[in-house]
Amino acid sequence: MPVESVAHTIQLSVAPVFLLTALGTFMAVLSSRLVRIVDRARILGDRLPTATGTSLVRFREELQTLGRRRRLVNFAITAAVTSALLVCTIIGSLFVGSILDVRVSGLAAVLFVAAMLAFITALLLFLREIMMAVASVKIGGLP
Repeated sequence: MPVESVAHTIQLSVAPVFLLTALGTFMAVLSSRLVRIVDRARILGDRLPTATGTSLVRFREELQTLGRRRRLVNFAITAAVTSALLVCTIIGSLFVGSILDVRVSGLAAVLFVAAMLAFITALLLFLREIMMAVASVKIGGLP
């Protein structure tokens, strides 16, 4: 295999690698949000057995909201990981295509569109979780 062919394949792989880096950073943000949600749910879960009256109702409502937020973040992480796996498949297919001298441009295009759709899904789920988090916070007694 000529060196030029490998160099060209590496050049084609650079853009997907940048996307992979962005996805990794995004997944770190999602993971930190998930950790905060789980930590808050544990705190409320520990307080729940001794809570009474309005505190009990408030804790249960917040736990329900945290449960919905956790599911959204979990789905967002799943979509982001799916996108990252598709990007890795693109990179792999480019190299396999180069080694075997097979045209993989159609496959790479389909995989890229699928990766973008998965990433868009993750971003929309993230946005929905953020909106839910903001809506659940009361500052200074205001709704």
